[in-house]
Amino acid sequence: MFQVIELGSDGRVTATEGAERACPPPAGVVRWIDLVEPDAAALELLRERFDLHPLAIDDCATFGLQSKVDDYERYLFVVIHSFTAAPDDPLDIQIHEIHAFVAGDYIITVHDNPLPTHAAVWARAVADRSTLERGPSWVLYRHVDAMVEATEPLVVRIRDELDELEQVAIEEAGEVDLRRVFRIKRTCVAMRRVMRPLRDSLAMLHRRGDPRISQRAMLHFRDVSAHVARLAEMIEEAREVSAGVVASYQAFAAQRVNDIMRRLTIFSAIFLPLSFIVGFFGQNFTGLPFDSGVWLALMLAAMVMVPAGLFEWFRRNGWM
Repeated sequence: MFQVIELGSDGRVTATEGAERACPPPAGVVRWIDLVEPDAAALELLRERFDLHPLAIDDCATFGLQSKVDDYERYLFVVIHSFTAAPDDPLDIQIHEIHAFVAGDYIITVHDNPLPTHAAVWARAVADRSTLERGPSWVLYRHVDAMVEATEPLVVRIRDELDELEQVAIEEAGEVDLRRVFRIKRTCVAMRRVMRPLRDSLAMLHRRGDPRISQRAMLHFRDVSAHVARLAEMIEEAREVSAGVVASYQAFAAQRVNDIMRRLTIFSAIFLPLSFIVGFFGQNFTGLPFDSGVWLALMLAAMVMVPAGLFEWFRRNGWM
C-alpha cells in the first residue's frame, strides 16, 4: 500500500493514499512515498516511474540485508534497522528493516511490516511541515534517530538483567538460570550483527559530504552515529558479561563439586578402617578369640578411636 506526503510550493502539507502520486514530484515540491509490504508489481511501478536501478530494486525486494549505503548517482539506497521487544520479555526481539531511496526532492521508504517509530515520524511530518522543509535527508535522519532511541531501552534492560545475574553468580554464588543467560547471549549476538553495520553506514553518511544529504542532517547523522556506536559497545559488553556469567557459574559449580567430592573422600577414609576392623574380626577362623571380652573391648575402642583420630587429623590439616 502506497502512502504519500508532500510539501507543496505553497507551503501546504497534504497526505494521500494510493499509487497516483507515487512518482517524481514537480519542481518546488518535496515528496515522501511510503510502501508497506511491497510486492513485485509495486516495486516495478517505482522502478518505472523513478527510473531506479534494477540492482536497487532487487535489494529492495529482499529483507534480511545488512545496513548499508549504496550510491546510484541520482539517489542513495539506504538500509537501516531497528528492534522492538515483547512487553513481557525483553529478549523476544523483532528486527525491523527499512529501505530508503533518498534524492534531492523525494524519499521513498519501503518496509515489510508496520513500525511504531515510522508511524511517529510520519505523524510528525503530517503535522509539522518543517520535517519536509528540511529535505528528504532530514526525514531519513528522523527515522534513524527514532529507531535508535527505541533500541536503547532494550539494550539497557538486557544490561540490567545481566548485572543482576552476574551479582547472583559471583557475589552470592547462587543458582543462575543458564537458559536465560544463553538467551541473552544469543540476543546480544543478533543485535551486534545489526548494530555494527548500521554504525558503519551512518558514519559513511556524515563523512562523505554528499550533496543529497543536507548540512543540517549531516551534523545530526554524526550525533546519531555516535549514539549507535555507544549502543554497539554496550551490546558487545553485554555479550562479554553473559559469557563471564556462564564461566563464573561453571567455576562455582566445579568448586561445589570439588567440595562434595572432598567430603565424600574424607567420609570414605574414616569408614575404611572401620570396614577393615569389622571385616577382620568377622572372619570365620577358629583361632580368632570369639569369646574374649578383652579383644571385644579393644575392637570397640578401636572403632571409636580410629575414626575420631582421623577426623581430628583432617580437621587440623584444613580438610574439613
